[in-house]
Amino acid sequence: MRIYLIRHGKTEGNALNRYIGSTDSPLCAEGIEKTRLAGGSPELKSVIVTPLIRTQQTARILFPNAEQRICYGLREIDFGDFENRSATDMEHDEAYRKWVDSGCVDACPNGEGIDGFSDRVVAAFAQEVERAWADNEKRLVFVTHGGVIMALMSRLGRPKLGFYDWYLPNCACVAADVKRGDKNEPVYLDGIEIKEHVEL
Repeated sequence: MRIYLIRHGKTEGNALNRYIGSTDSPLCAEGIEKTRLAGGSPELKSVIVTPLIRTQQTARILFPNAEQRICYGLREIDFGDFENRSATDMEHDEAYRKWVDSGCVDACPNGEGIDGFSDRVVAAFAQEVERAWADNEKRLVFVTHGGVIMALMSRLGRPKLGFYDWYLPNCACVAADVKRGDKNEPVYLDGIEIKEHVEL
């Protein structure tokens, strides 16, 4: 089965370099315009999105005739006390400096850390894949978040790369073949292609 992981269009928070995880911000005007130019397909029948409006807006633009199915486990990381703030806002914040010194992997105060977040995302993704295999689907399309894509690719992608090595710009797309793994890693991703636009 071929899967497509599409990062949502740009939000105001993205444009201002803020930590936008659980904050439910819509696409900004620039994000809407660039999403319209990113590709997509009116023929797609179904797309998986998250509970956050920016993925749903993006999917509606890219795939106007597709039914949207919400996967709660694929929502973006919760930055806790750092939500909707920029690095500049927090340059003298001791908790923020400590988090940065950890390589931005420890849990944010009142939020998530990379390991727990990645566990959640991989489990939700594996459930979607198993459901699609049971239904004999050949293609699965997700409109999701940058952090979600980084979590999936760092855990399941081949070759193995670090979390931050899989950073993608808004509206970029990863295509990969989903393959069955072993009991420790039920699925993995191979045949990876990264594109700066949406092409199914």
